[in-house]
Amino acid sequence: MGDRRPSTLAVRLDSDGDVLLTGPALRALAAGSRRLDLLASPAGRSAADLLPGVDEVLILDPPWSGYQPPAVDPAALAGVVELLRARSYDQVVVFTSFHQSALPMALLAKWAGVPRVVAPSEDYPGSLLDVRVRRRPDGEPDDGGPAGGHEVQAALAVAEAAGCPLPHDDDGRLRIRPVAHFPLDVPGPYVVVHPAASVPSRSIGLEQASTIASALEADGWHVVVTGGPGQEEVGRRVTPGGGLDLVGRTSLAELASVLAGAVCVVVGNTGPAHLAAAVGTPVVSLFSPVVPAERWAPWGVPRVLLGDQGAACRLTRARECPTPGHPCLAGVAPHVVTDAVRRLTGIRLGDVDARATAVGGAR
Repeated sequence: MGDRRPSTLAVRLDSDGDVLLTGPALRALAAGSRRLDLLASPAGRSAADLLPGVDEVLILDPPWSGYQPPAVDPAALAGVVELLRARSYDQVVVFTSFHQSALPMALLAKWAGVPRVVAPSEDYPGSLLDVRVRRRPDGEPDDGGPAGGHEVQAALAVAEAAGCPLPHDDDGRLRIRPVAHFPLDVPGPYVVVHPAASVPSRSIGLEQASTIASALEADGWHVVVTGGPGQEEVGRRVTPGGGLDLVGRTSLAELASVLAGAVCVVVGNTGPAHLAAAVGTPVVSLFSPVVPAERWAPWGVPRVLLGDQGAACRLTRARECPTPGHPCLAGVAPHVVTDAVRRLTGIRLGDVDARATAVGGAR
């Protein structure tokens, strides 16, 4: 008898961090499918290419999602419908965050004749969904169930609704495919500082990040500053005198290698926080509460969460900081960050030999 498992198209039309958080659910779908393709946006392509379990990554720049969505292109959308028809998927499984709608993608899938569409939806889906998954809204008390938990748990709940629970031998942590080693000219153990984010309200201010980086260097750590293309000013302003500026100089896969070699990562609520979790590196998260930390904090690694989670910007989903001075993060003093790094690494201040031994034993 042939393999009766379905052929599945998973859809996550978001940025790299969102795609990484969907990784465990995609592994669940892969285990329950004879083939798993992933439809991603250009903003999530780099992360999609790193995920185990995915057979092929397809790309759509959707007009209903993203920081700067494109204009509606009927030809591009018709092309997606034709692709779905040509591939004859048995099911399409759509992953979204709570405030997004899965229904535009569900409409395209049904238009293409896909027999089964599974997705989360708070809006009335009509006949667009065969399996509808409900979720607790932002700000409501968490009852401990998967529908109200972390984004990883919410995605896993969608995969399970599609008939694909996580295998028993999978721990449900974030994971990526092996990446090539990125050589660094750093003489000893290092901490990565990643100040910027694609959404400004979730970034660490450059003056504050510079002070934090200098404090880490004074504490005895080598400091590596990272960031994406177009953020080179971040590296120039933040990197301490003895630090290494890698801003704009790595691909996402190369950044994964850099993060994997670090003893700790200091970062805001942005994709590299989840990339650090995917390679098993502890995270000091300066977390702006514009989205709930219980849903978006680094998953599955030791972490320290810093920032005023009750600030006025709480749950606003603001892209630009709505309060002058970025008070939710500006109140985090540099010594609080260095203490958090020490706590996560378990290494005494100034004990360089012990630090090197611990890193060598752990890596």
